[in-house]
Amino acid sequence: RGGRRRRKPASGAVETEAVVPGGQIVEPDTADETPAGEDVEVTSEGGTRRRRRRRRRGEEGDTSPDDPANTVVRVREPRRTNDEITSVEGSTRLEAKKQRRREGRDASRRRVPIVSEAEFLARRESVTREMVVRQRADVMQIAVVEDGVLAEHYVARESQTSIIGNVFLGRVQNVLPSMEAAFIDIGKGRNAVLYAGEVDWKALGRDGKPRKIEDALKSGQPVLVQVTKDPVGHKGARLTSAISLPGRFLVYVPDGHTSGISRKLPDIERNRLKSLTKGLLPEDAGVIIRTAAEGATEEQLTRDVTGLTARWDDISAKAKGGRAPQLLYGEPDLMIKVVRDLFNEDFRRLVVDGDDAWDMIEAYVTHVAPDLRERLERWSPDEKNAADVFSAYRIDEQIAKALDRKVWLPSGGSLVIDRTEAMTVVDVNTGKFTGSGGNLEETVTRNNLEAADEMVRQLRLRDIGGIIVIDFIDMVLESNRDLVLRRLIECLGRDRTRHQVAEVTSLGLVQMTRKRIGTGLLEAFSSPCEHCQGRGLLMHTEPVEQRATSDDGPRYTKRRGKSDGTASDGTASDGTASDAAIVEPSPQLAGK
Repeated sequence: RGGRRRRKPASGAVETEAVVPGGQIVEPDTADETPAGEDVEVTSEGGTRRRRRRRRRGEEGDTSPDDPANTVVRVREPRRTNDEITSVEGSTRLEAKKQRRREGRDASRRRVPIVSEAEFLARRESVTREMVVRQRADVMQIAVVEDGVLAEHYVARESQTSIIGNVFLGRVQNVLPSMEAAFIDIGKGRNAVLYAGEVDWKALGRDGKPRKIEDALKSGQPVLVQVTKDPVGHKGARLTSAISLPGRFLVYVPDGHTSGISRKLPDIERNRLKSLTKGLLPEDAGVIIRTAAEGATEEQLTRDVTGLTARWDDISAKAKGGRAPQLLYGEPDLMIKVVRDLFNEDFRRLVVDGDDAWDMIEAYVTHVAPDLRERLERWSPDEKNAADVFSAYRIDEQIAKALDRKVWLPSGGSLVIDRTEAMTVVDVNTGKFTGSGGNLEETVTRNNLEAADEMVRQLRLRDIGGIIVIDFIDMVLESNRDLVLRRLIECLGRDRTRHQVAEVTSLGLVQMTRKRIGTGLLEAFSSPCEHCQGRGLLMHTEPVEQRATSDDGPRYTKRRGKSDGTASDGTASDGTASDAAIVEPSPQLAGK
């Protein structure tokens, strides 16, 4: 009672019992009673104690002489790592696209809810926005100023036109199944590349079939494509076969299975725009409603849809009777695109300095948005004592500061922005900021919150794109880390460019991606160094001696010299005292 339950011995075995002082019975070691690697001994008080024996490392798996009969020893197989390369079933590009969609859905669940109408109006009216355009020879500069501070800057040159958004009838040169890509000749020198993840399978008649690019495209086949990224260096342009035509209020999608609306609009306005666009679109077309459509009337939306539909019909007609490679549609230059995408009722005025720029902008705004015509203003040098419009708004000074590597925060902290081949890295430092009370955690969190605000402004001003990694100062409390991340996401709401913020890494780094609009501020005002080729270092054939810093030198103290009429004690020849640096020797050396 209260003890172990004895099992019936196997056939042919004789069960024996041993009686010890105290009247307790000790059962013999059997395979059923004592596990392998354990000993049972009788204590001096008459009880039993079980002791486990550990097998030494490297000992063989066979039984030892001390083990009872019928003992089974199991040897666990060592874990083996797989050194083989694992392939993906199907298309790697499509699988990566699915993963990005899943991550996007997960991020949308954590996304900040749609702002209310009151919050939207308060946010819009709290900032005074102005757009400034300056024309100098073949260079156009567009600046967006918010409350007197430069927020965005773009440069357009006649000699360096972008082909992003242009629609071509290209010809397939070759298909690489191992890269899941096809190289397309669009008549622009280097062949452009079309990846499997950017193929419109429905338009190619592959809907419901295995999505392999070698089956959809053949060498010499004409294909309708649109440029999504300009050629850079030795890389050709990036293409997509899913055509989309942007307008002032809408983005027209001919395939018909894409629809959406900007989340930056309030809920009431979203519902109103959805109801207006239901009866305006053809059955085989989709549409994406832009943020600029806020407050648009049914007549304005109808005019936009009619123009985009006519543009697509013209492209389709040219593609059927055209000969590849051929340009079917060209996007306007950067100045018109910025005015089309940005200039709306939120801007107080648009100031233009330049005859050609004024003619282009006035004609476009009068045709597309006549209600904004009264906000156009032509710059007159006689109005202000300034050489041009950028000098009047002090834009050149702000551009010069934006080209620096280090950005100072108002409280004394700093941001250090470095660009590499793979990504842009931002380091946050406290600098001269020591806080105004509290503890270190509070000081660090306040500095990080200020850095998040300035970081978003620098992203917009410098037009930084690609992968961005921000190294905030380490915070102990998770609530403070969430507060900084939430502040960063809220500030990114002012950025109209497509962006995505990932989770914070285990090292406390914030990862995000952003799509660049133009060439970038640094690229527009710089060129690679002729000596180091942009590396930032001068290489030598022999080891060089490192220069000593200022802290490695001797310590000096300043003393006020006395006016005794001599020049050897640090006074001037006219008898007035002057500051002199005097080296004070050690007391031990002075005594000797």
